[in-house]
Amino acid sequence: MKISIELSLYPLAMDNFKDEIWAFIKRLRQVDGLTLRTNGMSTQVFGGDDLPISKVIAEIKHVHSTTDAAVFVCKFINGDRSHVEAES
Repeated sequence: MKISIELSLYPLAMDNFKDEIWAFIKRLRQVDGLTLRTNGMSTQVFGGDDLPISKVIAEIKHVHSTTDAAVFVCKFINGDRSHVEAES
């Protein structure tokens, strides 16, 4: 099964919040088998089987263990949504 995940990370009360967000994205980019797309509002993670979910959860745990407070907004949808549909 393929899955698509959209994530937004909001480290709270951190002066270096951009550094924390980019570190999170870079760690996920290092995972073989994941495809990432990033824009100014969110990061999308695409992949098959349980890999995307397990790696995203591991990174969420990492952020929560290394920061005072962080909020994640996540959307999970089955299937590979990495390709933009043409307008009909």
